[in-house]
Amino acid sequence: MKQSTKFGLKLAGVIGAATYAGTLLGGLAAYQVAMHVSDAQKQQGRERSRAENTEIENFWYFKQPKQQWMIQSFDGLNLVATYIPNPKTIGRLAILAHGLGHSREQMIPYARIFMSLGYDVLMPDARSFGDSQGHTIGYGWLDRLDYERWITMALSQLGLDIDIVLMGISMGAATVMATSGEPLPENVKAIVEDSGYADLYDEAKFRLTHKFHLPAYPIMPVANRLAHVRAGYGFKDGRILQRVIDGGLPILMIHGSKDQTVPVRNAHTLYDQLPQQKGLYIDPDAGHVEAIRTHPDRYQEVLDEFLHEQAGLA
Repeated sequence: MKQSTKFGLKLAGVIGAATYAGTLLGGLAAYQVAMHVSDAQKQQGRERSRAENTEIENFWYFKQPKQQWMIQSFDGLNLVATYIPNPKTIGRLAILAHGLGHSREQMIPYARIFMSLGYDVLMPDARSFGDSQGHTIGYGWLDRLDYERWITMALSQLGLDIDIVLMGISMGAATVMATSGEPLPENVKAIVEDSGYADLYDEAKFRLTHKFHLPAYPIMPVANRLAHVRAGYGFKDGRILQRVIDGGLPILMIHGSKDQTVPVRNAHTLYDQLPQQKGLYIDPDAGHVEAIRTHPDRYQEVLDEFLHEQAGLA
């Protein structure tokens, strides 16, 4: 073999090894950033949630009579929630799900709406956020199994004749949609999702390319494989659209047309492909989870109309 040929093969091997190592490191970094939460980040998420609310909203929450509920997840994590009883309840409960990088306090504005409509409210901290244990994010996929347990606990605490609505924003929207595909009791009447993604893998690719300006391939396949090994699930498992189809519950989809975090095409994909009773509200002025702020009165009207007309909660 000629010396130049040997050199070329060695060089190709070095480049190949370097490329493989770079891909592996890129995938590992993507996994670590996307899936891991430190204790400091959990505290920051709680502070962020409170700071994003108005003073009136936080004061309202402070004055409410509250109970702390706890469950244990299927993998042994202690999860925490706030339950707010409604003195004007009509036998209904809204279980709310917050977004990525936040805590249950992010759902205070939504709790106020549901309380005004006659619902009790249950506000869990998702696994790895707020006061709940864990450091691996579930992105709605693992959380769906936690929300099954919250539903079971609600029925044991409040009675078997209550009606339940699941409502979430962003990652929490994916949580309630994924939960709807589980074998739920008939008490669960409807789903409300605000700014949710239809597919976890597609959303992860979008964030990688648009937020971090990195190529989805080959980083995402490596990150997906690492997630399977370390987190017990992969990004490709999160086929949220199919879960909603499987569940068949009435669903209201809310999205801002200016959303740069979860593109509005997700809402259109869901609406176009879901066969069950459904509603769609696209706020032309809202970014990510901003519809409750841009047109708050319209937001509550849309929610109230859907629950009455589509979900039959008159």
